[in-house]
Amino acid sequence: MPSVSKSGPLIIFYILVAYIVIQLGWWGYHIIEQNEEITMLRLAHGSTPERNKIWMVIGEGSVFFILLALGVLKIRSSFKKEAKLAARQKNFLLSVTHELKSPIASVKLYLETLLKREVEKEKEREILFNAISESERLAALVDNILLAAKIESDTYLLSKTTVNLSEYTEEIISKSMPALRGSHKIKTEIEPNMECDIDLLAFSSILLNLLENAGKYSPKQSTITIKLEKNNRAIALTVMDEGIGIPEEEKSTIFQKFYRIGSEETRSTKGTGLGLYIVKVLAEKLNGTITVKNNSPKGSLFELRF
Repeated sequence: MPSVSKSGPLIIFYILVAYIVIQLGWWGYHIIEQNEEITMLRLAHGSTPERNKIWMVIGEGSVFFILLALGVLKIRSSFKKEAKLAARQKNFLLSVTHELKSPIASVKLYLETLLKREVEKEKEREILFNAISESERLAALVDNILLAAKIESDTYLLSKTTVNLSEYTEEIISKSMPALRGSHKIKTEIEPNMECDIDLLAFSSILLNLLENAGKYSPKQSTITIKLEKNNRAIALTVMDEGIGIPEEEKSTIFQKFYRIGSEETRSTKGTGLGLYIVKVLAEKLNGTITVKNNSPKGSLFELRF
C-alpha cells in the first residue's frame, strides 16, 4: 500500500514563504526610497515617474496577495485530501486485520473441535463445510488485496478469451452460493448463449465483488437479483439488492479506494473498502462503465455495461 507523501504541500508552502520574504524586502526598499517624496506626490497632478512606481508596487502587491491566497487554498485542499486518505488507510488496516484474523480463527476452532471431540458423521461434514467456506472467504480477501496491488502498480494486463458468458456467469453464481446460502435468496435472469471475448478474471472479480457488496448491505432473507442481457449492442450485467440503499451524496465516492461509510471502530458491516474500487477500475479496463442507481422499491442497483 503506497504511503501518503506530505512533502509536496510543504515544498509549496516553503516556496511561498521565501517569496513573501523577498517581496517584503523589495517593498521595504521602494517604500523607503519614496518616503521623502510622498508629500509632493499627493499634491502632484498627472502621471509622474514616482506615481508610476507606486502603482507598480501596488500591482506587484496585488499579484502577490492573489498568488498567496491561491497557494494557501491549494495547501489547505492538499492537506484535507491527505487527511481523508490517511483516515481511509487507517480504516483499511483495521478492517483488513480483522477480516484476516476472523476466518483464520474460525478454521482453527472448527479443526480443534474435530480433534478434541467425537462428533457424528453429519456434524463432521457440517464443520468441514464451514471450515472450507471460511478458507474460501480468506482466499477471496487475499485475492482482492493482490488484485488491488496489481491495479495500483498498473501491472494488471487483460487476457481476453472467447467464452459463453451466460454459462460462465451461472458458474460464478453457483460458486458464490455457499457464502450466501441461508442468508439471502438469489434470483437470476440470464439471457442464454451469449458469446463474448472477455477477461475471465476481471469479469468474475466484478461479479463476485458486486454480490459480496449486495450481501453485506441488504437484510437477511432478502432477494439479490442478477441479470445478464444484451442491450443496444452492449452487454449489461445488473446486480440488485433490497438493502439500505446509497445516499445521493455518497454515489460519487463509493468507488474510491478504501472508501467506507463511518469509522472502522463502530462499523458493523465487514469489508476493506477495496471491492467497489476494483469493480470500477476493471470495468474501465473492459472499456465499460459501472453505474449505481436506486432499486425499486428499495435497495441499490449496480449496472456494468461493456
